[in-house]
Amino acid sequence: MSELVARALAEATDTREVRVGRGVLTQVPDAFRSVFGDRNAVVVGDERTMAVAGWAVHAALAAAGVRVADPYVFPGEPELYARYENAALLRDTLRASGAVAVVVGAGTLNDLAKRASAELGEPYAVVATAASMDGYTAFGSSLAVDGYKQTLDAPAPALAVADLEVMAAAPAAMTASGYGDLLGKLTAGADWLVADAVGAEPVEPGVWKLVQGPLREALSRPRALAAGDVEAIGGLAEGLLMSGLAMQAHHGSRPASGSEHLFSHLWEMEGHGVEATPRRLSHGFKVAVGSVAVTALYEALLEDDLASLDVDAAVVAWPSAAERERLVLTHHSRPGLREAAVQQTMAKYVDARGVGRRLEALATAWPALSRRLREHLVPAAELQSMLRAAGAPAHPAEIRLGWAEFRATYVRSELIRARYTVLDALAEANLLEPLVARLFAPDGFWGRQAPA
Repeated sequence: MSELVARALAEATDTREVRVGRGVLTQVPDAFRSVFGDRNAVVVGDERTMAVAGWAVHAALAAAGVRVADPYVFPGEPELYARYENAALLRDTLRASGAVAVVVGAGTLNDLAKRASAELGEPYAVVATAASMDGYTAFGSSLAVDGYKQTLDAPAPALAVADLEVMAAAPAAMTASGYGDLLGKLTAGADWLVADAVGAEPVEPGVWKLVQGPLREALSRPRALAAGDVEAIGGLAEGLLMSGLAMQAHHGSRPASGSEHLFSHLWEMEGHGVEATPRRLSHGFKVAVGSVAVTALYEALLEDDLASLDVDAAVVAWPSAAERERLVLTHHSRPGLREAAVQQTMAKYVDARGVGRRLEALATAWPALSRRLREHLVPAAELQSMLRAAGAPAHPAEIRLGWAEFRATYVRSELIRARYTVLDALAEANLLEPLVARLFAPDGFWGRQAPA
Protein backbone atom coordinates (compact mmCIF):
# COMPACT_ATOMS: atom_id res chain seq x y z
CA MET A 1 0.00 0.00 0.00
CA SER A 2 1.41 3.39 -1.00
CA GLU A 3 1.81 6.29 1.42
CA LEU A 4 -0.91 8.13 -0.52
CA VAL A 5 -3.44 5.32 -0.07
CA ALA A 6 -2.48 5.02 3.61
CA ARG A 7 -3.16 8.73 4.10
CA ALA A 8 -6.52 8.46 2.35
CA LEU A 9 -7.42 5.39 4.38
CA ALA A 10 -6.87 7.36 7.58
CA GLU A 11 -9.58 9.80 6.45
CA ALA A 12 -12.05 7.14 5.24
CA THR A 13 -15.22 6.43 7.17
CA ASP A 14 -16.01 2.85 6.11
CA THR A 15 -12.93 1.18 4.63
CA ARG A 16 -10.46 -0.07 7.24
CA GLU A 17 -7.90 -1.82 5.09
CA VAL A 18 -6.74 -1.72 1.44
CA ARG A 19 -4.21 -4.06 -0.13
CA VAL A 20 -2.95 -3.26 -3.61
CA GLY A 21 -0.10 -4.88 -5.51
CA ARG A 22 1.15 -7.87 -7.46
CA GLY A 23 0.11 -11.20 -6.04
CA VAL A 24 -1.94 -9.80 -3.15
CA LEU A 25 -4.71 -12.29 -3.92
CA THR A 26 -2.84 -14.68 -1.62
CA GLN A 27 -3.19 -12.14 1.20
CA VAL A 28 -6.99 -12.24 1.24
CA PRO A 29 -7.23 -14.66 4.21
CA ASP A 30 -4.84 -12.59 6.34
CA ALA A 31 -6.61 -9.36 5.38
CA PHE A 32 -10.02 -10.93 6.06
CA ARG A 33 -9.01 -11.95 9.58
CA SER A 34 -7.40 -8.56 10.20
CA VAL A 35 -10.70 -6.81 9.46
CA PHE A 36 -13.41 -9.33 10.34
CA GLY A 37 -11.80 -11.52 13.00
CA ASP A 38 -13.22 -15.05 13.14
CA ARG A 39 -16.37 -14.32 11.10
CA ASN A 40 -17.53 -16.78 8.43
CA ALA A 41 -17.11 -15.81 4.77
CA VAL A 42 -19.02 -16.40 1.56
CA VAL A 43 -17.46 -15.58 -1.80
CA VAL A 44 -19.84 -13.78 -4.19
CA GLY A 45 -19.12 -13.71 -7.92
CA ASP A 46 -20.44 -14.56 -11.34
CA GLU A 47 -19.39 -17.31 -13.70
CA ARG A 48 -16.56 -15.24 -15.19
CA THR A 49 -15.17 -13.68 -12.02
CA MET A 50 -15.25 -17.01 -10.19
CA ALA A 51 -13.06 -18.48 -12.93
CA VAL A 52 -10.73 -15.45 -12.84
CA ALA A 53 -10.21 -15.23 -9.07
CA GLY A 54 -13.29 -16.28 -7.11
CA TRP A 55 -12.51 -19.97 -6.75
CA ALA A 56 -8.91 -19.11 -5.84
CA VAL A 57 -10.13 -16.74 -3.10
CA HIS A 58 -12.59 -19.37 -1.80
CA ALA A 59 -9.85 -22.03 -1.70
CA ALA A 60 -7.37 -19.67 -0.01
CA LEU A 61 -9.85 -18.74 2.70
CA ALA A 62 -10.72 -22.40 3.36
CA ALA A 63 -7.07 -23.46 3.41
CA ALA A 64 -6.30 -20.73 5.96
CA GLY A 65 -8.99 -22.05 8.29
CA VAL A 66 -11.64 -19.41 7.62
CA ARG A 67 -15.09 -20.99 7.76
CA VAL A 68 -16.59 -20.58 4.29
CA ALA A 69 -20.08 -21.17 2.96
CA ASP A 70 -20.68 -22.31 -0.59
CA PRO A 71 -20.00 -19.44 -3.03
CA TYR A 72 -22.96 -17.39 -4.28
CA VAL A 73 -22.55 -17.38 -8.06
CA PHE A 74 -24.61 -15.23 -10.41
CA PRO A 75 -25.06 -16.64 -13.92
CA GLY A 76 -23.92 -15.00 -17.14
CA GLU A 77 -23.24 -11.35 -17.87
CA PRO A 78 -23.50 -8.52 -15.30
CA GLU A 79 -26.25 -6.74 -17.26
CA LEU A 80 -28.49 -9.76 -16.64
CA TYR A 81 -28.48 -9.31 -12.87
CA ALA A 82 -27.87 -5.58 -12.22
CA ARG A 83 -31.23 -5.23 -10.50
CA TYR A 84 -32.24 -4.52 -6.92
CA GLU A 85 -34.19 -7.79 -6.74
CA ASN A 86 -30.90 -9.68 -6.91
CA ALA A 87 -29.46 -7.64 -4.05
CA ALA A 88 -32.49 -8.68 -1.99
CA LEU A 89 -31.93 -12.35 -2.85
CA LEU A 90 -28.27 -12.07 -1.88
CA ARG A 91 -29.26 -10.29 1.35
CA ASP A 92 -31.50 -13.18 2.34
CA THR A 93 -28.73 -15.69 1.67
CA LEU A 94 -26.26 -13.69 3.73
CA ARG A 95 -28.75 -13.41 6.56
CA ALA A 96 -29.30 -17.17 6.59
CA SER A 97 -25.58 -17.98 6.56
CA GLY A 98 -24.45 -15.24 8.94
CA ALA A 99 -21.38 -14.88 6.72
CA VAL A 100 -19.49 -11.80 5.54
CA ALA A 101 -19.71 -11.29 1.78
CA VAL A 102 -16.37 -11.35 -0.03
CA VAL A 103 -17.38 -10.14 -3.48
CA VAL A 104 -14.99 -10.95 -6.31
CA GLY A 105 -15.68 -8.80 -9.36
CA ALA A 106 -16.24 -5.27 -10.58
CA GLY A 107 -19.08 -2.73 -10.67
CA THR A 108 -22.36 -4.65 -10.68
CA LEU A 109 -21.24 -7.40 -8.30
CA ASN A 110 -19.81 -4.84 -5.91
CA ASP A 111 -23.06 -2.86 -5.98
CA LEU A 112 -25.14 -5.95 -5.26
CA ALA A 113 -23.01 -7.06 -2.31
CA LYS A 114 -22.75 -3.50 -1.03
CA ARG A 115 -26.51 -3.01 -0.91
CA ALA A 116 -27.26 -6.50 0.38
CA SER A 117 -24.78 -6.06 3.24
CA ALA A 118 -26.04 -2.55 3.98
CA GLU A 119 -29.59 -3.80 4.47
CA LEU A 120 -28.25 -6.24 7.06
CA GLY A 121 -26.11 -3.61 8.74
CA GLU A 122 -23.08 -5.78 8.01
CA PRO A 123 -19.62 -4.93 6.58
CA TYR A 124 -18.29 -6.65 3.50
CA ALA A 125 -15.10 -7.12 1.48
CA VAL A 126 -14.35 -6.65 -2.21
CA VAL A 127 -11.66 -8.25 -4.33
CA ALA A 128 -11.35 -6.16 -7.50
CA THR A 129 -10.92 -7.98 -10.79
CA ALA A 130 -10.56 -4.99 -13.15
CA ALA A 131 -9.48 -1.34 -12.99
CA SER A 132 -12.84 -0.42 -14.48
CA MET A 133 -14.44 2.17 -12.16
CA ASP A 134 -13.99 4.18 -8.95
CA GLY A 135 -16.82 2.50 -7.05
CA TYR A 136 -14.77 -0.16 -5.27
CA THR A 137 -14.08 2.08 -2.27
CA ALA A 138 -17.04 4.43 -2.71
CA PHE A 139 -20.30 4.40 -0.81
CA GLY A 140 -23.61 4.01 -2.64
CA SER A 141 -24.95 1.20 -4.80
CA SER A 142 -26.05 1.79 -8.38
CA LEU A 143 -28.82 -0.63 -9.31
CA ALA A 144 -31.95 -0.71 -11.42
CA VAL A 145 -35.13 -0.26 -9.35
CA ASP A 146 -38.40 -0.67 -11.25
CA GLY A 147 -36.43 -0.38 -14.48
CA TYR A 148 -34.55 2.83 -13.59
CA LYS A 149 -30.97 2.95 -12.45
CA GLN A 150 -30.69 4.59 -9.04
CA THR A 151 -27.99 5.16 -6.43
CA LEU A 152 -29.07 3.47 -3.20
CA ASP A 153 -27.58 4.12 0.21
CA ALA A 154 -24.82 1.69 1.19
CA PRO A 155 -21.49 2.02 3.01
CA ALA A 156 -18.21 1.33 1.23
CA PRO A 157 -16.43 -2.01 1.83
CA ALA A 158 -14.53 -2.53 5.06
CA LEU A 159 -11.78 -4.31 3.10
CA ALA A 160 -10.63 -3.83 -0.50
CA VAL A 161 -8.04 -6.01 -2.23
CA ALA A 162 -6.71 -5.25 -5.71
CA ASP A 163 -4.28 -7.72 -7.28
CA LEU A 164 -2.64 -5.88 -10.17
CA GLU A 165 -1.86 -9.06 -12.09
CA VAL A 166 -5.53 -10.04 -12.01
CA MET A 167 -6.52 -6.53 -13.09
CA ALA A 168 -3.99 -6.50 -15.92
CA ALA A 169 -5.52 -9.70 -17.32
CA ALA A 170 -9.02 -8.17 -17.47
CA PRO A 171 -10.55 -7.33 -20.86
CA ALA A 172 -8.96 -4.19 -22.33
CA ALA A 173 -12.38 -2.52 -22.57
CA MET A 174 -12.76 -2.68 -18.79
CA THR A 175 -9.42 -0.95 -18.25
CA ALA A 176 -10.37 1.66 -20.85
CA SER A 177 -13.64 2.22 -18.99
CA GLY A 178 -11.75 2.83 -15.76
CA TYR A 179 -9.52 5.29 -17.59
CA GLY A 180 -12.58 7.20 -18.80
CA ASP A 181 -14.04 7.27 -15.29
CA LEU A 182 -10.77 8.55 -13.80
CA LEU A 183 -10.27 11.17 -16.51
CA GLY A 184 -13.59 12.67 -15.44
CA LYS A 185 -11.96 13.82 -12.20
CA LEU A 186 -10.37 16.66 -14.18
CA THR A 187 -13.71 18.30 -14.99
CA ALA A 188 -15.10 17.31 -11.58
CA GLY A 189 -12.26 19.29 -10.03
CA ALA A 190 -12.92 22.28 -12.29
CA ASP A 191 -16.59 22.25 -11.29
CA TRP A 192 -15.60 22.20 -7.63
CA LEU A 193 -13.45 25.28 -8.20
CA VAL A 194 -16.43 27.06 -9.79
CA ALA A 195 -18.78 26.01 -6.97
CA ASP A 196 -16.24 27.29 -4.47
CA ALA A 197 -15.92 30.63 -6.27
CA VAL A 198 -19.67 31.35 -6.15
CA GLY A 199 -20.05 30.17 -2.56
CA ALA A 200 -22.06 27.03 -3.38
CA GLU A 201 -19.60 24.47 -1.97
CA PRO A 202 -16.12 25.23 -0.64
CA VAL A 203 -13.13 23.16 -1.72
CA GLU A 204 -11.60 21.01 1.02
CA PRO A 205 -7.85 21.20 0.30
CA GLY A 206 -7.00 17.86 1.94
CA VAL A 207 -9.69 15.95 0.06
CA TRP A 208 -8.79 17.79 -3.16
CA LYS A 209 -5.23 16.47 -2.91
CA LEU A 210 -6.41 12.89 -2.41
CA VAL A 211 -8.01 12.90 -5.87
CA GLN A 212 -6.10 15.52 -7.82
CA GLY A 213 -2.65 14.74 -6.38
CA PRO A 214 -2.11 11.39 -8.16
CA LEU A 215 -4.43 12.11 -11.08
CA ARG A 216 -2.06 13.38 -13.80
CA GLU A 217 0.40 10.53 -13.22
CA ALA A 218 -2.37 7.93 -13.27
CA LEU A 219 -3.62 9.29 -16.62
CA SER A 220 -0.18 9.69 -18.18
CA ARG A 221 0.25 6.25 -19.83
CA PRO A 222 -2.87 5.45 -21.85
CA ARG A 223 -1.04 3.31 -24.43
CA ALA A 224 0.62 1.24 -21.71
CA LEU A 225 -2.79 0.69 -20.14
CA ALA A 226 -4.20 -0.50 -23.45
CA ALA A 227 -1.29 -2.95 -23.68
CA GLY A 228 -2.03 -4.35 -20.22
CA ASP A 229 1.12 -2.99 -18.57
CA VAL A 230 0.93 -3.97 -14.89
CA GLU A 231 2.75 -0.89 -13.61
CA ALA A 232 0.50 1.48 -15.54
CA ILE A 233 -2.59 -0.39 -14.34
CA GLY A 234 -1.25 -0.03 -10.79
CA GLY A 235 -1.31 3.75 -11.21
CA LEU A 236 -4.83 3.65 -12.65
CA ALA A 237 -6.06 1.35 -9.88
CA GLU A 238 -4.59 3.59 -7.20
CA GLY A 239 -6.22 6.65 -8.72
CA LEU A 240 -9.60 4.92 -8.81
CA LEU A 241 -9.29 3.67 -5.23
CA MET A 242 -8.21 7.13 -4.08
CA SER A 243 -11.34 8.64 -5.61
CA GLY A 244 -13.56 6.31 -3.62
CA LEU A 245 -11.64 6.94 -0.40
CA ALA A 246 -11.83 10.71 -0.99
CA MET A 247 -15.61 10.47 -1.32
CA GLN A 248 -15.69 8.74 2.06
CA ALA A 249 -13.51 11.46 3.59
CA HIS A 250 -15.74 14.18 2.13
CA HIS A 251 -18.99 12.39 3.01
CA GLY A 252 -20.14 13.02 -0.54
CA SER A 253 -19.25 12.38 -4.18
CA ARG A 254 -18.27 15.99 -5.01
CA PRO A 255 -14.48 15.23 -5.18
CA ALA A 256 -14.99 12.71 -7.98
CA SER A 257 -18.18 13.67 -9.80
CA GLY A 258 -19.14 16.81 -11.70
CA SER A 259 -20.93 17.84 -14.85
CA GLU A 260 -19.26 15.06 -16.87
CA HIS A 261 -21.15 12.60 -14.66
CA LEU A 262 -24.38 14.50 -15.24
CA PHE A 263 -23.98 13.75 -18.95
CA SER A 264 -23.42 10.09 -18.13
CA HIS A 265 -26.25 9.91 -15.58
CA LEU A 266 -28.75 11.36 -18.05
CA TRP A 267 -27.79 8.89 -20.75
CA GLU A 268 -27.94 6.04 -18.24
CA MET A 269 -31.33 7.05 -16.88
CA GLU A 270 -32.69 7.14 -20.42
CA GLY A 271 -31.22 3.73 -21.19
CA HIS A 272 -28.65 4.77 -23.77
CA GLY A 273 -26.29 1.92 -24.58
CA VAL A 274 -28.20 -0.74 -22.65
CA GLU A 275 -28.79 -2.71 -25.84
CA ALA A 276 -25.29 -2.14 -27.25
CA THR A 277 -23.51 -5.27 -28.46
CA PRO A 278 -21.36 -7.22 -27.83
CA ARG A 279 -21.30 -5.45 -24.44
CA ARG A 280 -23.55 -2.73 -23.05
CA LEU A 281 -22.06 0.76 -22.96
CA SER A 282 -20.09 1.18 -19.76
CA HIS A 283 -20.39 4.01 -17.26
CA GLY A 284 -16.74 4.94 -17.83
CA PHE A 285 -17.21 5.24 -21.59
CA LYS A 286 -20.11 7.64 -21.11
CA VAL A 287 -18.09 9.66 -18.58
CA ALA A 288 -15.25 9.80 -21.10
CA VAL A 289 -17.40 11.48 -23.75
CA GLY A 290 -19.00 13.70 -21.12
CA SER A 291 -15.56 14.82 -19.97
CA VAL A 292 -14.56 15.90 -23.47
CA ALA A 293 -17.90 17.70 -23.86
CA VAL A 294 -17.53 19.63 -20.60
CA THR A 295 -13.88 20.47 -21.24
CA ALA A 296 -14.82 21.92 -24.63
CA LEU A 297 -17.46 24.03 -22.86
CA TYR A 298 -14.84 25.30 -20.40
CA GLU A 299 -12.58 26.24 -23.31
CA ALA A 300 -15.37 28.28 -24.88
CA LEU A 301 -16.03 29.92 -21.52
CA LEU A 302 -12.36 30.77 -21.02
CA GLU A 303 -12.40 32.74 -24.27
CA ASP A 304 -14.66 35.25 -22.49
CA ASP A 305 -13.98 37.69 -19.67
CA LEU A 306 -16.54 37.07 -16.95
CA ALA A 307 -15.03 39.87 -14.89
CA SER A 308 -17.10 42.20 -17.08
CA LEU A 309 -20.25 40.03 -16.97
CA ASP A 310 -23.49 42.02 -17.15
CA VAL A 311 -24.87 40.73 -13.85
CA ASP A 312 -27.96 42.94 -13.93
CA ALA A 313 -29.04 41.61 -17.33
CA ALA A 314 -28.51 38.02 -16.20
CA VAL A 315 -30.57 38.60 -13.06
CA VAL A 316 -33.45 40.07 -15.11
CA ALA A 317 -33.35 37.03 -17.40
CA TRP A 318 -33.34 34.48 -14.54
CA PRO A 319 -36.63 32.56 -14.39
CA SER A 320 -38.94 32.36 -11.40
CA ALA A 321 -39.26 29.08 -9.51
CA ALA A 322 -42.45 28.22 -11.41
CA GLU A 323 -40.79 28.98 -14.75
CA ARG A 324 -37.77 26.90 -13.80
CA GLU A 325 -39.97 23.94 -12.94
CA ARG A 326 -41.78 24.24 -16.27
CA LEU A 327 -38.40 24.25 -18.00
CA VAL A 328 -37.48 20.95 -16.35
CA LEU A 329 -40.77 19.40 -17.45
CA THR A 330 -40.19 20.66 -20.99
CA HIS A 331 -36.84 18.86 -21.18
CA HIS A 332 -37.77 15.66 -19.30
CA SER A 333 -40.88 13.65 -20.10
CA ARG A 334 -39.86 10.15 -19.04
CA PRO A 335 -41.89 9.00 -15.97
CA GLY A 336 -39.68 8.63 -12.92
CA LEU A 337 -36.94 10.79 -14.36
CA ARG A 338 -39.13 13.89 -14.68
CA GLU A 339 -40.25 13.79 -11.06
CA ALA A 340 -36.71 13.25 -9.79
CA ALA A 341 -35.40 15.99 -12.08
CA VAL A 342 -37.92 18.49 -10.74
CA GLN A 343 -37.07 17.65 -7.12
CA GLN A 344 -33.31 17.83 -7.70
CA THR A 345 -33.37 20.99 -9.81
CA MET A 346 -35.62 22.89 -7.44
CA ALA A 347 -33.43 21.84 -4.50
CA LYS A 348 -30.62 23.98 -5.91
CA TYR A 349 -32.82 26.84 -7.13
CA VAL A 350 -32.10 30.30 -5.81
CA ASP A 351 -34.10 33.43 -6.58
CA ALA A 352 -32.90 36.37 -8.66
CA ARG A 353 -31.28 38.04 -5.67
CA GLY A 354 -29.31 34.87 -4.88
CA VAL A 355 -28.25 34.55 -8.51
CA GLY A 356 -27.05 38.14 -8.43
CA ARG A 357 -24.86 37.41 -5.41
CA ARG A 358 -23.40 34.31 -7.06
CA LEU A 359 -22.64 36.11 -10.30
CA GLU A 360 -21.03 39.06 -8.53
CA ALA A 361 -18.79 36.58 -6.70
CA LEU A 362 -18.00 34.81 -9.97
CA ALA A 363 -17.10 38.05 -11.75
CA THR A 364 -14.86 39.13 -8.87
CA ALA A 365 -13.11 35.75 -8.72
CA TRP A 366 -12.78 35.37 -12.49
CA PRO A 367 -9.22 36.70 -13.03
CA ALA A 368 -7.75 34.24 -10.50
CA LEU A 369 -10.28 31.49 -11.23
CA SER A 370 -9.74 31.56 -14.98
CA ARG A 371 -5.97 31.23 -14.48
CA ARG A 372 -6.44 28.24 -12.21
CA LEU A 373 -8.90 26.57 -14.58
CA ARG A 374 -6.43 26.92 -17.45
CA GLU A 375 -3.72 25.32 -15.34
CA HIS A 376 -6.00 22.55 -14.12
CA LEU A 377 -7.73 21.43 -17.32
CA VAL A 378 -6.25 19.42 -20.19
CA PRO A 379 -7.30 20.66 -23.66
CA ALA A 380 -10.32 18.83 -25.05
CA ALA A 381 -8.50 17.74 -28.20
CA GLU A 382 -5.69 16.31 -26.08
CA LEU A 383 -8.24 14.44 -23.96
CA GLN A 384 -9.63 12.87 -27.11
CA SER A 385 -6.16 11.63 -28.08
CA MET A 386 -5.55 10.24 -24.58
CA LEU A 387 -8.88 8.44 -24.49
CA ARG A 388 -8.42 6.86 -27.90
CA ALA A 389 -4.92 5.75 -26.98
CA ALA A 390 -6.40 3.97 -23.96
CA GLY A 391 -9.10 2.37 -26.11
CA ALA A 392 -11.94 4.56 -24.84
CA PRO A 393 -14.45 6.62 -26.89
CA ALA A 394 -13.93 10.36 -27.27
CA HIS A 395 -16.79 11.45 -29.56
CA PRO A 396 -20.57 10.94 -29.30
CA ALA A 397 -20.59 8.93 -32.52
CA GLU A 398 -18.26 6.44 -30.83
CA ILE A 399 -20.97 5.67 -28.27
CA ARG A 400 -23.70 5.73 -30.96
CA LEU A 401 -25.30 8.89 -29.63
CA GLY A 402 -27.32 11.03 -32.04
CA TRP A 403 -25.94 14.49 -32.78
CA ALA A 404 -29.06 16.42 -31.79
CA GLU A 405 -29.44 14.32 -28.64
CA PHE A 406 -25.82 14.99 -27.73
CA ARG A 407 -26.17 18.74 -28.19
CA ALA A 408 -29.35 18.80 -26.09
CA THR A 409 -27.50 17.07 -23.25
CA TYR A 410 -25.67 20.29 -22.39
CA VAL A 411 -28.94 21.92 -21.33
CA ARG A 412 -30.86 18.85 -20.19
CA SER A 413 -28.13 17.47 -17.89
CA GLU A 414 -28.10 20.70 -15.87
CA LEU A 415 -31.69 19.90 -14.94
CA ILE A 416 -31.31 16.49 -13.26
CA ARG A 417 -29.17 16.86 -10.12
CA ALA A 418 -28.85 19.28 -7.21
CA ARG A 419 -25.04 19.48 -7.55
CA TYR A 420 -23.77 22.91 -8.63
CA THR A 421 -21.47 22.75 -11.67
CA VAL A 422 -20.28 24.97 -14.48
CA LEU A 423 -23.59 24.21 -16.21
CA ASP A 424 -25.43 25.98 -13.39
CA ALA A 425 -23.04 28.94 -13.41
CA LEU A 426 -23.57 29.39 -17.13
CA ALA A 427 -27.34 28.93 -16.89
CA GLU A 428 -27.47 31.60 -14.17
CA ALA A 429 -25.28 33.91 -16.26
CA ASN A 430 -27.60 33.34 -19.25
CA LEU A 431 -24.60 32.02 -21.19
CA LEU A 432 -25.18 28.27 -21.42
CA GLU A 433 -27.09 28.15 -24.69
CA PRO A 434 -24.94 30.84 -26.41
CA LEU A 435 -21.75 28.92 -25.54
CA VAL A 436 -23.24 25.62 -26.69
CA ALA A 437 -24.19 27.30 -29.97
CA ARG A 438 -20.57 28.43 -30.30
CA LEU A 439 -19.34 24.86 -29.80
CA PHE A 440 -21.62 23.52 -32.52
CA ALA A 441 -21.03 26.36 -35.00
CA PRO A 442 -19.17 25.26 -38.16
CA ASP A 443 -15.86 26.54 -36.74
CA GLY A 444 -16.57 25.42 -33.16
CA PHE A 445 -15.05 22.44 -31.36
CA TRP A 446 -17.95 20.13 -32.14
CA GLY A 447 -18.92 21.85 -35.38
CA ARG A 448 -15.56 20.82 -36.83
CA GLN A 449 -16.27 17.22 -35.80
CA ALA A 450 -19.89 17.07 -36.87
CA PRO A 451 -20.99 13.92 -38.70
CA ALA A 452 -21.41 14.28 -42.43
